[in-house]
Amino acid sequence: MLFECIRTHNADQVALREGDDRVTYGDLSDLIDARCLELADVDVLGIALDNGIDWLVWDLAALSAGIVCVPIPPFFTRDQINHTIVTAGITHMLTANGMAETGQSRSPDIPDGTAKITFTSGTTGTPKGVCLPASAMITVASSIHAMLGDDFAGTHACVLPLAVLLENVAGVYAGLLAGCTITLTLLGQFGPQYQGLHEILKDTRATSVILVPEILRALMMLVIRKGRLPDLKFIAVGGSRVDPALIAKARHIGLPVYEGYGLSECASVISMNVPGKDKPGTTGTLLPHVKAEISNDEIIIENPGFLGYVGEAAPAFLATGDLGQIDDDGFVCVTGRCKNVLITSFGRNISPEWPEAAILAQPGIYQAMVFGDGEPELSALIVPTGPTADVSAAVAAANAGLPDYAHIKHTRIVAPFTVENGCLTGTGRPRREAIAKLYTSPLSVPEKTMNFYDRLVAETAEARASLYHVPQLVDGLQGRISRSTYVAYLTEAYHHVKHTVPFLMAMGSRMPDEKRWLHKAIIEYLEEEEGHEEWILNDIEAAGGNREAARQAIPNLETQVMVAYNYDYISRKNPVGFLGMVFMLESTSTQIASQGADAVMTGLDLPKSAFSYLFSHGTLDLEHMKFFEKTVNQVTDPADQAAIIEVAQNTFRLFANLFAAIPHEGQRKNVA
Repeated sequence: MLFECIRTHNADQVALREGDDRVTYGDLSDLIDARCLELADVDVLGIALDNGIDWLVWDLAALSAGIVCVPIPPFFTRDQINHTIVTAGITHMLTANGMAETGQSRSPDIPDGTAKITFTSGTTGTPKGVCLPASAMITVASSIHAMLGDDFAGTHACVLPLAVLLENVAGVYAGLLAGCTITLTLLGQFGPQYQGLHEILKDTRATSVILVPEILRALMMLVIRKGRLPDLKFIAVGGSRVDPALIAKARHIGLPVYEGYGLSECASVISMNVPGKDKPGTTGTLLPHVKAEISNDEIIIENPGFLGYVGEAAPAFLATGDLGQIDDDGFVCVTGRCKNVLITSFGRNISPEWPEAAILAQPGIYQAMVFGDGEPELSALIVPTGPTADVSAAVAAANAGLPDYAHIKHTRIVAPFTVENGCLTGTGRPRREAIAKLYTSPLSVPEKTMNFYDRLVAETAEARASLYHVPQLVDGLQGRISRSTYVAYLTEAYHHVKHTVPFLMAMGSRMPDEKRWLHKAIIEYLEEEEGHEEWILNDIEAAGGNREAARQAIPNLETQVMVAYNYDYISRKNPVGFLGMVFMLESTSTQIASQGADAVMTGLDLPKSAFSYLFSHGTLDLEHMKFFEKTVNQVTDPADQAAIIEVAQNTFRLFANLFAAIPHEGQRKNVA
């Protein structure tokens, strides 16, 4: 049916658009046929490409040729990718460098009739392969098309990774059935926190887009700042429960948002709200082909359409793991996850998504995570939109709409949850276990008594964002830098890291007697940081660079300025302020070092020995940050606190300048 529609649509109509490149429906049919011929010897095809025309054409060709296709999510780690290759028996892998054989053989555990295997990241980090027939995916796409009709056919903008079924099936396949133009954008072009999303939607005149709640909140902030997007007719949002108040606010600022619900096992969408059949607070009515029931408060799907997991048979009834109800009008309401249910010490069962949705609907709140299993009261980790956000007022407003037993009683301000620091999945869902590991200390301190560390995190948010917007860093986290760029970064790192120990010694020598208690912390840092610059030289050599040339190189002016600024601040102003530099370096390491190392290692096919500095700091600095947090919370002098904040804010910006000065081609190349 899909390919019949592609062939019968107006041949001159643009089907796919990526930048200045266009593919008409007539050309698309020919491209699919040509690619089918190239797949003659392929058994299982892995696609590890960024969003683009190439990704889609190969995907459609595999579907047309009856080849098992395994999309590789861009947020997978190297270990997860390797697990996927072995588990499915991917015989050929498509990357930016072309198609290559893997040496694997098709897994005998893949059920007959499998067209696509979508690997979820899994609750433990081990991907699990969901085997789907072509019929299941096309049925979902057809149902979505039937519910929306051709009135909403126009330009669909792909924002989520194409490897995610929600975009692949509900966005692309449904759009092609309707005769849409599918607009594709490299994921890195959206920028950190999706800062480029508004411009992309505006420039492409997108009429539809699929978002997860995290990205919806980002878009709402952008629309408030930059203006409405009048071309948008339909925004589907799913992935987790969305508070009706948030939907209302989005619509108030001109965003036509409609909530839906789905599972990978059901080829993405199960239910959705649509114009004319919409009930905020629900995930809409079931798609025409879906049969569901509620059993013990859990949503159960009859004959979900998938063929089972790799190595596991498909069940006749799928227990979704989601709590919910279906009202008399047929609207589905998802209230939470079975496994995320918190049981307080009073015996109250609470889905954390419930109070989380309430707090996320309040002004000034960007992210939130609720805890409290086995405790008498609920606590929340909160990421405000900025240092001036009134978190106390937001919590009070959220609590006003909740019963007493679901009130958030304790809060803690924390750094943003991101994919890079391991706190979010690639589609914006929170990784609860990972977040819990990062913040293990009790949350029993009310927000009104925010400790200094939390204040430091909040007041450096803007400066931190300036660092995370630098193209060299953005592309590095996506593995889209050359070897020469990586070596250039390591060279600059060497020329500031070699000053860390002298910085600490200078700080200690200038410490007044009443602050000598900090010497213990300084000594511990000295012991930990000794010799780290040599690690960097080892990495340079392992990456194919010249360690002695790097050692003798004159650092960029931006690196010199950052180093000089810290020496000057220690000697002329307040030596305690150097803790702001420590905070900048170690918090950055915990958030992005390991992720960046993994991405660059994969992109450049370099050995792990070329990343000892990044991998070690990504791990070590998690412990360092716990020690740092304890240390700075003992700093009570307002002048010292102000100095730490000042240095942290300035060094985030100076570090951003350091990155921005590194020569960068803006693309992945395994060249010198």
